[in-house]
Amino acid sequence: MDIFEAIVEMVADHTDCDPSTVTRETTFESLGIDSLDTVEMVMELEDKLDMEIELDKKVATIGELVDFIEELK
Repeated sequence: MDIFEAIVEMVADHTDCDPSTVTRETTFESLGIDSLDTVEMVMELEDKLDMEIELDKKVATIGELVDFIEELK
């Protein structure tokens, strides 16, 4: 599964938003996702992508999170 698609699917599940409206530029803030939600989603992503993600920097957009995870691979 593509990292972007995995994140969009998870964000849509958490926020009940339409996945087709989520882009790389979409901010977590605009979706009503706070830092605690982000931590929970990263843990879920670790399971989904079968990798460890140590989120040690602030990511504001979906694209920043995708790029961060891709750098870890």
